Amino acid sequence: MELVLPKAIKRFQRASARYALVVFTWLFSCLPYWFVEPITRVFIVVAYRFIHRQRQIAEESLTIAFGKEKSVEEIQRITKACFMNLGRGMTELFYFMAHPNKFVNKISYEGLEYLDEAIKQGKGVVALTAHFGNFPLMMLGVAQKGYKVSTIIRPIRDAVLNQYLFEKRKNLGLSTVYSIPRRECVRNALKSLQNNEVLFILGDQNFGNGRGVFVDFFGQKAATGAGPIVFAQRTKALIIPMFIVRQPDDTHKVIIEKPMNIEEGVDDRDTMVKNMSRITQVMEKYIRRYPHEWAWMNRRWKSRPAEEKG
Repeated sequence: MELVLPKAIKRFQRASARYALVVFTWLFSCLPYWFVEPITRVFIVVAYRFIHRQRQIAEESLTIAFGKEKSVEEIQRITKACFMNLGRGMTELFYFMAHPNKFVNKISYEGLEYLDEAIKQGKGVVALTAHFGNFPLMMLGVAQKGYKVSTIIRPIRDAVLNQYLFEKRKNLGLSTVYSIPRRECVRNALKSLQNNEVLFILGDQNFGNGRGVFVDFFGQKAATGAGPIVFAQRTKALIIPMFIVRQPDDTHKVIIEKPMNIEEGVDDRDTMVKNMSRITQVMEKYIRRYPHEWAWMNRRWKSRPAEEKG
């Protein structure tokens, strides 16, 4: 009985999330954005008071990154702004999925010529990004502009909801490369690049279990996946940093940087660490500039180097 009850609760939670998503999608397809946006904003403010654990993790992460630079009050303000941004981003994403043609004019682009030049080379593009700003909106927006776009995503446990979201992304022009099984992920990611697609990779995830490399991130060692470097060197694709930033008028700007200079030597660990350090420095630059845009509730420094454990 003790084992059955938790499983039943998990099934109920997943079913609730599934039906809530369907209901929200239906509502957003029927109601205008000017009507739903203020309602969801109130809901976000209320919900923020009850997510104590997530707020604690975010404040801990901010303290690791900015503890010597920012006061407790500043860290708390950034935490709140982070969650407000997350909630507003979900609202925008729901509306985009229901009305893609009505939302694309809310996204502007800076540096699109770098992406176009890279695509002309025919070897695909590794689009380096992070859990930063409304990154799913950026991916869908780039797809709506006519680029062939794919992204590496971890499948969610609810198989029905996972398939529902897969179809939604597919219908909006965004192909899915699942991160597991690992070999299949690598094969499909390489295939996407060989097909001259823009492959989005979130480079800011904790990558423990010995499969990543430790590089400095806000002055602390962070386990980082080497996927962007490996995929780029195997296919000769260019790595282009791409980040989306909310503007004062609640529109979004996608900032596309010049292709990164990467040293050759995918099998040399020292070279890999140098390359991953460069990638991580780019992400840190944007997070420092717009700290409220990053998802601080992710425990980025959870995995520790072996020498620290000893």
